[in-house]
Amino acid sequence: MSHLRSTFNATPDGVMTNEVGVVTGELELRTSCGDDGTLSLAVRYAGADEWYTIQGHDYRLHDVRDHEVVHRLLVNVLARPTV
Repeated sequence: MSHLRSTFNATPDGVMTNEVGVVTGELELRTSCGDDGTLSLAVRYAGADEWYTIQGHDYRLHDVRDHEVVHRLLVNVLARPTV
């Protein structure tokens, strides 16, 4: 299983999590990709210990080599200012 992490500033709308609802501010995204393409998405406040699952489930990559690209895409989308 591979894991990638990136820090970003969430938009004012934040990121919806299963455990605590919306989180905002400086966050860290962790994506984990299994050998079968199963993708797990989690965020935490930068420097905190507790991770929260991003709302949704059953994420899967058709090709595990896309993990890094999908991770970067998610960081850019989660940090994109709303219009």
